[in-house]
Amino acid sequence: MFCSKKNIALLLCGVLLSGCGFEPLYVEKKSNSEWYYDNEFDTGIRDEMASVKVELIQDRIGQLIRNDLLDKLTPKGQPKSYKYVLSVTKIDKKEIDQALRNDITATRKKVIYTVYYVLKDTEHKTLINGNSVAYLGYDILRDPYSTTFAQKKNEKNAAKIIANDISLRLGAYFHSLQTKRGNPDEY
Repeated sequence: MFCSKKNIALLLCGVLLSGCGFEPLYVEKKSNSEWYYDNEFDTGIRDEMASVKVELIQDRIGQLIRNDLLDKLTPKGQPKSYKYVLSVTKIDKKEIDQALRNDITATRKKVIYTVYYVLKDTEHKTLINGNSVAYLGYDILRDPYSTTFAQKKNEKNAAKIIANDISLRLGAYFHSLQTKRGNPDEY
């Protein structure tokens, strides 16, 4: 049997991941003790995520975040009857001047977006809440149009990062719910 360094490294990674508590997010659990892949994905998490209503969010960055969340959570369109409501309660934007010239004008800005969100059920009970942070930056150029374009691109990138983070956290939450429902003796 031929064992290359690559095969040994893959085997070692698999052994290490199995011992650290890693659980696949979208794979169906077949028994109480083991996870199986078998090309059968658990659609329950996808269905739960598709039953989330995403509330309107103010400001341009909020609109971008909402659109990205809709694409990730409900790709087939907003649910007619929903079980959960996701609200973004606050968006903080902090800009920091970097790379100062001799005349103390900046040539670069670091931008930190912090978004606070909450997921509630239809009875207004808070299920999860948290914040998501995106760290980005852009150059301040001599041409104002180019700087404005860089700012807009920065906003779009921040919205994608934040929407990805929130949707992953929701997926992990729904996964933990299904794991608890499927295996009550483990908890």
